Amino acid sequence: MLWLKALHLIFMVTWFAGLFYLPRLYVYHAMSTDELSNERFKVMERKLFFGIMTPGMVATLVFGIWMLLDYAWAMYATSGWLHAKLALLALLLVYHYFCGLWLFDFKHDRNRHSHIYYRWMNEIPVLFLLGIVILAVVKPF
Repeated sequence: MLWLKALHLIFMVTWFAGLFYLPRLYVYHAMSTDELSNERFKVMERKLFFGIMTPGMVATLVFGIWMLLDYAWAMYATSGWLHAKLALLALLLVYHYFCGLWLFDFKHDRNRHSHIYYRWMNEIPVLFLLGIVILAVVKPF
C-alpha cells in the first residue's frame, strides 16, 4: 500500500509540474512575435504536454484508482472528503483537457487569448492542488 501511495504522489508531482509550467509557456507564447520563438514554444509545449504532463496524469490515475479499489473505497466510501477530492480530480481532468485544446490552437496558429488570460489560467492548478492535498491529508468531513 505504501508503494502505491508513493508512486501516486511521485506522478502527481510530475503532473502538477506540467500543469504549472504549460500555461506559463502559453503566456510567453502569446506574447511572442517572431516565427522562431513561436516554433520553439510549439516544440516545448508539445513535449511538456505529451512527454511529461499526460504520462504523469495517466500514472497518477492508475495508482490512485488502484488504491481506491484496493482499500480506500472500502474505508472511506461514505466520507465526504473522498467524494469532494474525486470531484476536484474530475474538474482537474477538464482543466488538463483545456490545456490540450490551447496546445492545439497554438500548434495551428489559432490562439484566441491574450497573455493575461493565460496568466489567470496559470493560477487554477494552485487551487486544485490546495484543495486536493488538504482533503487527502486533513480529511475534514
